[in-house]
Amino acid sequence: MNRLPRALVSGWLAALVAASSLPLYRASAQAQAVDPATQQTPDQTPDQVVECEVLIVGGGLAGTAAAYESLLLGRTVCMSELTDWVGGQISSQGTTALDESRRQRELLFYAEGYKRLRDRIEQHYGELNPGECWVSASCFMPYDANQFLMEMLAAAAREGGGELKLFLSTVPKAVTLSPDGTQIDSLTAIAHSPAPNTPPLNTEPLSAFIEDAYRYEDSDRLTKTIIQFVPAQAKAEAKADWYVIEATETGELIALAGVPYRLGIDPRSVRNPSSPVTTRDPYCTQGFTYTFAMEQTAEPQPQTKPAFYDQYAPYYSWERERPQLTTPEDHFDFVFTYRRLWSPGPPISEKIFGVSRPRPGDISMQNWTWGNDYRPGTELDNLIYTASQLAETGQLEPGGWLGGLRTETLRKGEENALGYYYWLVAGETDSQIPEVYKTPAPNHVYLSGFDSPMGTAHGLSKYPYIREGRRIIGRPSPGYADGFAVNEVDFSWNDFTADYYRNTLDSRTYLNLRRYIAGLATTEAIAQQLPADETPIRMRSRIYPDSVGIAQYAIDFHPCMKDYPAEKPGNIERPGVRQAHGQAYPAQIPLRAMIPQKLDNLLVASKSIATSYSAAAAYRVHSFEWSVGVAAGRTADFALTQGVFPYELVDDLPYSEPLLVELQDQIEASGNPVMFPNTSIFNEDWGNWRPW
Repeated sequence: MNRLPRALVSGWLAALVAASSLPLYRASAQAQAVDPATQQTPDQTPDQVVECEVLIVGGGLAGTAAAYESLLLGRTVCMSELTDWVGGQISSQGTTALDESRRQRELLFYAEGYKRLRDRIEQHYGELNPGECWVSASCFMPYDANQFLMEMLAAAAREGGGELKLFLSTVPKAVTLSPDGTQIDSLTAIAHSPAPNTPPLNTEPLSAFIEDAYRYEDSDRLTKTIIQFVPAQAKAEAKADWYVIEATETGELIALAGVPYRLGIDPRSVRNPSSPVTTRDPYCTQGFTYTFAMEQTAEPQPQTKPAFYDQYAPYYSWERERPQLTTPEDHFDFVFTYRRLWSPGPPISEKIFGVSRPRPGDISMQNWTWGNDYRPGTELDNLIYTASQLAETGQLEPGGWLGGLRTETLRKGEENALGYYYWLVAGETDSQIPEVYKTPAPNHVYLSGFDSPMGTAHGLSKYPYIREGRRIIGRPSPGYADGFAVNEVDFSWNDFTADYYRNTLDSRTYLNLRRYIAGLATTEAIAQQLPADETPIRMRSRIYPDSVGIAQYAIDFHPCMKDYPAEKPGNIERPGVRQAHGQAYPAQIPLRAMIPQKLDNLLVASKSIATSYSAAAAYRVHSFEWSVGVAAGRTADFALTQGVFPYELVDDLPYSEPLLVELQDQIEASGNPVMFPNTSIFNEDWGNWRPW
């Protein structure tokens, strides 16, 4: 691994701080005082008490990766998951088209477990891309993804001697903090199963039962089991008896435990200069998507128009004109093959966008921006409740937590997805390019049933694909007096010289922006008082001395809509959000982005690490989730073994942190990169690494 000399890091960071007009701040070991108004406590006697060394809340891709690594290290791992599948994005959320950057894929430069997952896909189907989709090198069935990951977890437990206690169909309900408020002492969760003489789970869509799943009491539909997770046997030499890893899709534990976080669009600043707002907008988060699968048939099929279709029809579109698509059928085939999961037989000669035209038996998963994306963005319909909305709805009161989501918006997202299927097969209008004639395509069937790709009777994914959740604010550190975060300018390929930035930012902010991205020339630019236009621009990502994982994908937005409701006829995307959209350099996952304020035994994985809105648009894809899960599992084990808190590994930066280096070496020795090849402050030759 190419490490930065410590002296270079120190001098470089000092210049960086001066450039951004932020004071140096040495993090204090003292945690913030607990706010009693936000501290959840269990108010029910548990039916079951379960001991863990590592508790992972959320069984998505990051949570599964954290469990996988912890099992390899011999730990007793508890993992809870709202659905009955592990894997999140690639299973219960149905987005089984791996979002990968081109060069990273060519080199197979991924975490070891992620490579093993890709190998399992290829071994199972005999090829990596059984659907011959064109958006990815690998598209496959969601129900298979769950099976692949369950097999990997079992193999990891055998190989490392760990024990997995897996709790599916289980949601977090309350946390108990230590008397001084600095650690999670226990977590109460609720497991649910079908009540006697009721249909199986996954018969109804999520909105129909989510609030019920979070209530302690049995209902006509669900039988509940109250579980209390607690540390395994206490170790006198350890500072923490266990570690809890937040890996939920929306950052539930962050809200439950009163950890400081951000939500929505950040104010425009030196570090996030493309933001369209000057004050935070917590309601505009990225759109969420209920995916579904459809199969092409040889003959036309009867298509039933949903009763709510006309409400959502004004939204649907092929999105924009594409010169290579010359017929109405081309547009359909273009979208159908985009995320085609399965195609029987060998490729055929007739092509669309470089892949075989659809034929009977082909199965496609739909995940389309102007289709089944649902993109609310106002205080009337935002999906993820803000802190004030949680307080207003009583969800922060003891026993009041119901998941922190607006159920009505979930329901409308489900309707929007079902309406999109009907538009694909029967619609004749287009909201964005009306001049392109939309023709029906009735030779298709919507796939539903427990043996369907999504594994649900209704055919929608078990949980929506969530692109953005609550994002923690890291602890103060040098250059980040208000709390650490990864920001837009830290890895964007944008050089920020466009007139937009000159005209939108005041002269002082623009000068500081140019100094911030000057790299090794920062000190010279400040010392010589170079004008903004004469200040050099680095051609690489920011390099973090505490990197514990890797990430590369473009900054990719699915912006909220401007008005309420999202499906309002003539509605448009929130203006300005896509300003940051574009290419990004190979980046890193700093440990500081995973360490929350207030709680010393909580690590954050998945999409809730400390990032800005713009950075989160890239730090959300499959390989990132696996890498950050690895970092969380490995860091928890290291902290338990060494008897230190994770924040103690970074609290002396930019000065020497020997234990941090030891952790990084262990992560790399296990086959999990913490930085990309040839990463150094001197290397600016990244021309081959554009993600798209």
